[in-house]
Amino acid sequence: MVNRIVIALLAILFTGQAFAVSQIQATVDRNPVMQGEYFVLNVTADADLNAGLLDTSPLLKDFVVGRTSVGRSTQIVNFDATKETRWQVLLSAKNAGTVTIPSFTMEGVKSNPINLTVAKAGSQPQQMRNLFVEGELSTNEAYVGQLITYKVKLFLAAELQRGVISAPEIAGTEIKQIGEDKDSVEVVDGRRFRVIERTYSIIADTAGTLAIKGAGFSGDILVEAPRRGGMFGFNESRPMQARAEDTQMTIMPIPDVYQGEWLASDLLIAKEVWPEDQGNEFEIGTPITRTINIVASNADSNSLPDIKLTMPDGLKSYPEKPIRQTVVRDNQVIAQYSLTSAIVPTKPGTFTLPEITIPWWNTHLRQQQYATIPARTVTITGTIATTPEVATTPTRTNNEQSSLWPWLTLLFATLWLITLALWIKARSKKQAQIPVLPTSNTTAKSPANIDEIAKACDNNDVTLVISLLQQLYSTRLAKPMTLSDIAYLSDALSKAIHQVQQAKYSKSSSMIDKNMLLSAIEQTQVNQQQNTTSPLSSLNP
Repeated sequence: MVNRIVIALLAILFTGQAFAVSQIQATVDRNPVMQGEYFVLNVTADADLNAGLLDTSPLLKDFVVGRTSVGRSTQIVNFDATKETRWQVLLSAKNAGTVTIPSFTMEGVKSNPINLTVAKAGSQPQQMRNLFVEGELSTNEAYVGQLITYKVKLFLAAELQRGVISAPEIAGTEIKQIGEDKDSVEVVDGRRFRVIERTYSIIADTAGTLAIKGAGFSGDILVEAPRRGGMFGFNESRPMQARAEDTQMTIMPIPDVYQGEWLASDLLIAKEVWPEDQGNEFEIGTPITRTINIVASNADSNSLPDIKLTMPDGLKSYPEKPIRQTVVRDNQVIAQYSLTSAIVPTKPGTFTLPEITIPWWNTHLRQQQYATIPARTVTITGTIATTPEVATTPTRTNNEQSSLWPWLTLLFATLWLITLALWIKARSKKQAQIPVLPTSNTTAKSPANIDEIAKACDNNDVTLVISLLQQLYSTRLAKPMTLSDIAYLSDALSKAIHQVQQAKYSKSSSMIDKNMLLSAIEQTQVNQQQNTTSPLSSLNP
């Protein structure tokens, strides 16, 4: 019975619009505030209201209105229920001075106005802020084309949820980030800050005074929300913006006394990497690896000059693609240029690689200086090869052999022509006496040998083909047969054997004409009584 009464009472309490708004209160989480820095405006009504009843448009005149969140709560104490609706609005004051947050009206009830004091941006001590940005130039005075570094430091005393660091804004310059961000911890007046550091390079194109708009940050941090009646008892994300102070920089023109391609640096070094283990004496055709390195402090790698190598007659240079890179070391920007080339000697002698001189402007001393790689003398030994890039084995060892070969070639060619003429003459006399045998006495007598000849032709084994031909016809004629004896049997065999000899003895490699040879064997019909006297036998003593 008691439970039913309690349930009935609760139903009466929570049905209908039992509670009308009677009070609206507006507060801020801090006062004064910083210009451009976000703060929280809390608007609380003692009733369950529609979230759209809060009109923030009057704030747009003096503030940047950020994210708005809404929360509701209900409390019951001794059957006395209270409801509450709370709005949280993120605001950032546009201008310094005294600004009034106007009243808000909902269901005929107004909130109290708030007089807000806005301090000028940067006037608050840094150690009192949760987030601030510093920017630092490496120098306030530089030359056209000289690399200047701009270091940005983001100080955080709250947990960073997300954010973006923007580069400084400077008209008429080239700006780019160098290296990766650094994350560290610093203590400022006893307060611990997380520090994110980024470095930018700035190269001005024209002389004059440059206005620099400081680097900025825009993002969200996690802050502890005000606790009230158990509402919002947790960390919440709050947008934050900050910017480094603006500054100026003076850019000077290229001095009139400077000679050569313009290059400004704090320090420049040029050096040569040489295979010292080999000394300065090399063989013809042996590649020599040479590397030219240029290192400059506070300069951009693209400003370093391309090295043009000139070689004396007798040396050829094959350079690779140069390598350029810019790195940050010990808070200094280091530009590097590396050119590797292979030098190939093409003839013996003593040669001098010319001196390499690089002009540059010392920004500390404000005077022109030169980086020099001294000349180098090398001695090349050996004999001239036909191709300088590849070392080859000479085919002629001395001048006597070179002069002897043409005469030997002429002698062998003459003897071969005489032999060929005698053989043709003798064959024409004997050809009429060659008997024609029936077609039954064909190559079928030794099919295995013919198959082996065909296989040897496929492998282009000339020596084996000749040996198999001699075996075949020695078997058919029942007596030893030389290659000349076989060629005498028919014109077809003569031409085929001549082609086989060319394949074996010709200077230019060629394949055996398999079809010609097998066709000649099939067309030639012999018997054991056939006269095979070779005309070459008359030349024997």
